[in-house]
Amino acid sequence: MINVTKPFLPPIEEYEQYLKGIWSRGWLTNNGPLVNELEIEIKEYLNLDHFLYLGNGTIALQIAIKALELKGEIITTPFSYIATTSTIVWEGCTPVFADIDPVTLNIDPTKIEAAITDKTSAIIATHVYGNPCDIDAIGAIAKKHNLKVVYDGAHCFGTKYKGKSVFGYGDVTTASFHATKLFHTTEGGGVFTSDPELLKKMAFMRNFGHNGPERFDGVGINGKNSEFHAAMGLVNLKWADRILAARKAQSERYDLKLSGLKVTRMKYDPKEFNYSYYPIIFETEAKMHLAVETLNADWVYPRRYFCPSLNNIDYVSSGPMPVSEDISRRIICLPLYYDLTNEEIDFVCRLLLRAQNN
Repeated sequence: MINVTKPFLPPIEEYEQYLKGIWSRGWLTNNGPLVNELEIEIKEYLNLDHFLYLGNGTIALQIAIKALELKGEIITTPFSYIATTSTIVWEGCTPVFADIDPVTLNIDPTKIEAAITDKTSAIIATHVYGNPCDIDAIGAIAKKHNLKVVYDGAHCFGTKYKGKSVFGYGDVTTASFHATKLFHTTEGGGVFTSDPELLKKMAFMRNFGHNGPERFDGVGINGKNSEFHAAMGLVNLKWADRILAARKAQSERYDLKLSGLKVTRMKYDPKEFNYSYYPIIFETEAKMHLAVETLNADWVYPRRYFCPSLNNIDYVSSGPMPVSEDISRRIICLPLYYDLTNEEIDFVCRLLLRAQNN
């Protein structure tokens, strides 16, 4: 069986070394020494100043919205994982969709301005598949209309924008370190910001608002993560460069072997992309279904990611988003993970070409 992804697991003895320390200290959670060490090492690896490690990528979005005190309408993309939209709704705001660029698959900056009203407080944009949004254009729109910008960077570990980690842009950028991500801590996430006061505010928020044992600084939530998860992150961070290199090589092999397949790829800058996913867009929805059926028949399981377009979920009110809806009907992500072999990639490619020729 070849699944769309497979969590990276480091050599178990590397993880066990950290477990021994956890056992000897008896400090399992509540922002322990490994959590602090992971925060420092991630900042050093990415060359960024401010980062908070959290329980997951969804709580990261929730804390970002709370910390920025966002209200009313938030402009966002219909082409993302559902957490991007559901978090906006969960926090009492209204998602307003702007359609996507058919080439980059990110929110189309030319569609954002038309969606702005006197109720708009922010833009939440997803760097889809780790492909950076047009950060300069979004920033210019936000500055013109006095809006906050949050980037959902769930797919973005290792991605850069103009030579700098993509996590370093916006008022806040959120991260996911879920087990399926390129870099993971089993479960986990985080927030990045260039504003030290905002970071301090979010630090209180992740720990129930505690500002000392008997003092509270605003409304908080349990957004912390454990020493066990931080240990996994510390081990996996040592492998990050090798993981990034492997995914790039695997993606380049797909490019070579699928050169005869009638599909399109999103536009990205190979010098700054992290190769976190390998999406392909078929000419028609029928051809996509045929390809998936052919793959499944031989125990290969790609994923229709993202589907459906989020403007069509039942708890939001939105007009049509023709580009996002069209792409969501025709796109799949092919298997991509650290120890995927060349033979397995070649097998997947042969099946796809067979489906096309049937």
